[in-house]
Amino acid sequence: MNISNFDDLIQASKLQADPQHLLFVFAGVELPDDCTPEQRAEFDAGEGGTLVPLMYVDKTPLEVASFKALAEEAKNLAQPWRIVFVAALSGSRGLAPSSQDAENALKRMEESIRQGNFGNYMPFDQHGEPVIFG
Repeated sequence: MNISNFDDLIQASKLQADPQHLLFVFAGVELPDDCTPEQRAEFDAGEGGTLVPLMYVDKTPLEVASFKALAEEAKNLAQPWRIVFVAALSGSRGLAPSSQDAENALKRMEESIRQGNFGNYMPFDQHGEPVIFG
């Protein structure tokens, strides 16, 4: 299955042989205090900055009704988020991943994003559209 949007991702996770947990890391964008005037101008124009994880959560595919519902739930963040990174964690032998498995995977995911290593995750903007970096 070709995954080109959020709904495709949810559908694909529901079709897997083993139960899945979807991992979500919501990230904001910040500008370092020591930024240059050029970096400030780019940031003010909606470009540049550093991705900073704000919150993470795991859900089963059945717990995610739509991107709109997920985004509405995330409005409770103290800081506004710009991008949500998504990954799937597969269970095995018909059993769903444990809460501890999901927690550990989310912590690794959060750290990877902090380090700028997010190529293994699907990023979506606030409207549920895929984000392409580069």
